[in-house]
Amino acid sequence: MIRFDLETKSFLLSGKNYSYAMFVNEAGFLQQLYYGKKIAEIDLPFLISQAESPDPEDLNMDMSTDWMPSECGSFGRGDFKSATVIVKRNNGSAMSRFKYQSHKIFDGVKLLKGMPCIRHAENTLTVTIKDDFSDIEIDLNYSVSENSDVLVRNATIRNGGEESADIVKAFSFCIDLPYSGKLSALRLAGNWARERKPVTTPLSDGTLRIESTRGHSSHAMNPFMALLSADCNENSGDCYGFALIYSGSFAISAEVDCHQCIRMQGGINDYMFAWKLGAGESFQTPQAALCFSNEGLGGMSRAYHDFFRCYIINPSKVYKRRPIVVNNWEATYFGFNNEKLFPIIDEAAKLGVDTFVLDDGWFGKRDDDRSGLGDWFVNENKLIGGLKTVIDHCKGKGLKFGLWFEPEMVSEDSDLYRAHPDWAIKKEGVTPCRSRNQLVLDFSRKEVVDYVYNVVSKILNENEISYVKWDKNRDITENYTSSLPVDRQGEFLHRYMLGVYDLAERLTSSFPNVLFEGCAGGGGRFDGGMLYYFPQIWTSDDTDGLERTKIQYGTSMCYPASTMSCHVSACPNHQTGRTTPLETRGAVASLGAFGYELDLSKLSKEEKERVKAQILDYKEIDDLILKGDLYRLSDPFKSNYFCEMLVSKDKTRAYIVGERFRNEPNGHEELLKIHGLADEKFYLISELNVTVSGKALSGKGIVLPRIGDCGSWTWHMVEVR
Repeated sequence: MIRFDLETKSFLLSGKNYSYAMFVNEAGFLQQLYYGKKIAEIDLPFLISQAESPDPEDLNMDMSTDWMPSECGSFGRGDFKSATVIVKRNNGSAMSRFKYQSHKIFDGVKLLKGMPCIRHAENTLTVTIKDDFSDIEIDLNYSVSENSDVLVRNATIRNGGEESADIVKAFSFCIDLPYSGKLSALRLAGNWARERKPVTTPLSDGTLRIESTRGHSSHAMNPFMALLSADCNENSGDCYGFALIYSGSFAISAEVDCHQCIRMQGGINDYMFAWKLGAGESFQTPQAALCFSNEGLGGMSRAYHDFFRCYIINPSKVYKRRPIVVNNWEATYFGFNNEKLFPIIDEAAKLGVDTFVLDDGWFGKRDDDRSGLGDWFVNENKLIGGLKTVIDHCKGKGLKFGLWFEPEMVSEDSDLYRAHPDWAIKKEGVTPCRSRNQLVLDFSRKEVVDYVYNVVSKILNENEISYVKWDKNRDITENYTSSLPVDRQGEFLHRYMLGVYDLAERLTSSFPNVLFEGCAGGGGRFDGGMLYYFPQIWTSDDTDGLERTKIQYGTSMCYPASTMSCHVSACPNHQTGRTTPLETRGAVASLGAFGYELDLSKLSKEEKERVKAQILDYKEIDDLILKGDLYRLSDPFKSNYFCEMLVSKDKTRAYIVGERFRNEPNGHEELLKIHGLADEKFYLISELNVTVSGKALSGKGIVLPRIGDCGSWTWHMVEVR
């Protein structure tokens, strides 16, 4: 719901449990008033009376903007906090003073061209502000829905003049909030194989900035930040979330100024960014999803989970049962042929697996990671009879077939590179920076994207493929393209990302029956932008039964369980060397899109029976993965055990998974308090054969089982009265 009061020139935007208020002050600036628990229109005059605003008659009015809470930070005219948008004119000046021009409120949402965005909304507000010193206008867009706690923002920058100008900063949102002195910032940091570790830092004077300069959102830092009140914990307290619906180089900053105001803003990373905006042209920024919760981190996370499922992920895929897959990568790596693959397929069929996925090595001259990328034609020396032979074998066993691609990459030892060396990202005369023995294709060039679309489409058209794993195994370096002039090189990384989105849109639209899974060396591009095209993403290359609890826990801060692709792999684990029980690996993997990453034919008879039981068990609870609410019951970073629960929306069913990391001699009994059930309902915990109320489980708790190192438990709960 969006309301505008003409008398006070104030706006009130309200969602499910929050309100967001701002007004046009007497000086003409769009000033932030309030963001928090839901309020009524009658509160607006009070909020305005409490707001300090610049006096339009004051000769020093511009200097007053330094302490004024703003919806878009200006540059060079008294607002000394970091600017939201900076546009440099041909005369070298870039100062700005953005003032209200007009607004409109309409039903629905303004879709972005060529970028992921929310698919629908109830109402959208567009406020147009104009620079006093140039012909630059900005549309600030706000979309709300009454059933969501997420407010979606972005900006459109227009050049209404007759000369070109250079955008050197174009963030998607800005909000100035009061600083209590006791706020903390949470972000999701990490590296390959240890992605999205929650890191919390108390805020103080100055700027905390998270970013990626790697050309994608990256393993190192996720495009998400949250502000936490001093009393915020998992189940209570205020917190604000800020997530970008973008997959390229990004930045999000929390700036505490000398007036004790926090400016939160973020968007495309402005480091080495520049976009030439011709006369009459416009530039759209990616969307940002803002969330307020007064129910702690858990409340914020569940609001984001619902948001991604309801507004971002393809509605034809989001609640559709995901196939249980077996992937051959850790079973064979590059060293496979028909004779090695067929036993895995045969055993998968016996155990109840739905889909066999053939990973890297099926194409070109690809026996290791030094050659073949870009040559998307079948290597029939490995696969006698081509893909059809493997697909027919799968069909004969009742399995569907999936295939791995790395469409953004090229090997120098490939037919594609020999034919088009200029299609790789590099600068002539400079030795390119290599990673995993490969270069990155220049997706800022339409002819490159068109080529990749055509060759991948040919494979998908000629074969019965129901599942595609889209990988990306390195960061971008050089940041240069021969297709742009010198003064437009700053556009390169964003244009690259637009090319990726173009390919993803064309492939997913052309092959609507194929389930596309995202991947970037594991979880290197796990963000809201990719979820628009891919309903699930390979969470991490680290499949260790202990480490995965931490990775999945951190990922759940923003992203729903259904988006996490989680597989059971062999032991000793290929990333850590650790051995964990098969039951534990299966239990942890069941908290996402489930599958296997091992040679099923080499398991013992007992292990095969356990796998068969895991698959049957998963099919009983996969609707909770797709639709349920997630409650984090124990933090694996702070405790000796991990525990999460998925609950149906009507709170009649629940599924709990736990893992104890280390057995301790003479340890005390540990009680697990179970939050998230209905107090008044009674639940049967089938594994314990007890019936207990939700109130008792949250108030008293339940004694954890005594199990060995990395032992696990699963509890199924159903309402009985």
